[in-house]
Amino acid sequence: MKRTSATRSLFVFVALFTVVSITGCATGQTRHATSTVDFLYPNTKDPIVTPAVPVLTLPMRVGIAFVPGDGGGNYGRGLMTVRGQSFILTEKKKTDLMQEVAKHFKKYPYVKDIEIIPSAYLTPRGSFTNLDQIRTMYGVDVIVLLSYDQVQFTDEGMLSLTYWTIVGAYVVPGEKNDTHTMLDAVVYDIKSRKMLFRAPGTNHIKGKATLVNLSEELRANSEAGFNGAAKEMITNLDQQLASFKEKVKERPAEYKVVHSPGYSGGGSFDLITLAMLVGLGGYFLWMRRRA
Repeated sequence: MKRTSATRSLFVFVALFTVVSITGCATGQTRHATSTVDFLYPNTKDPIVTPAVPVLTLPMRVGIAFVPGDGGGNYGRGLMTVRGQSFILTEKKKTDLMQEVAKHFKKYPYVKDIEIIPSAYLTPRGSFTNLDQIRTMYGVDVIVLLSYDQVQFTDEGMLSLTYWTIVGAYVVPGEKNDTHTMLDAVVYDIKSRKMLFRAPGTNHIKGKATLVNLSEELRANSEAGFNGAAKEMITNLDQQLASFKEKVKERPAEYKVVHSPGYSGGGSFDLITLAMLVGLGGYFLWMRRRA
């Protein structure tokens, strides 16, 4: 009986070891992140910058780029990973998201051109010096910097993380198999170093995976997390874009606006006004003929 019991115990141990080997060891956290703070202000933890008053030349030329990682600097230290799980935010998906952001900028008459900047042209911790190079190369005045932070908790320990953003940090609690995702769009006037506005998007998925299907569910949750955060970010971006023109009008001491030759600030309002004038002209012409 003792031999049978030992054999069974050995069998159970081997079976469990096999399952763990197949699904991948899941302990601690898996985290993928880039930081706008680290990119723009690489030499200090608490950046203090006094931007100049931006001179916004309308219509604006806008660039969109993903902030590069720092090559294994602040992120990823001391974090356990889930083996066999590849990062879900591929270069193609980054490009797709940048194109989606570009579509929303194109809706506004004060934006002339949109340039999608390849990742290769941004260097880790490149700061505003790198943005000045982008400004010269692409002729853009304003840059949209996209960054991300996703963490997946796969153990009972270390159940919190800190998101560092351009406007500060906040702590997010987590539970086992949770997936937290943040996408952040920060819009800067390159020459003046002034942040014009910011549009974040966050997502939280509570996982219920077992050891057998943990790797597959974490991958699915990772993709769903980025999709959900992107949707919220786009919604916030639309709100910020719609209110930006009014904010510039209301705060003349903070923003200086210059119109390019041939541009008079036209847009949907001017088209509506023109249609009303044409309609009124036709109405008065009709009344005159009747008289």
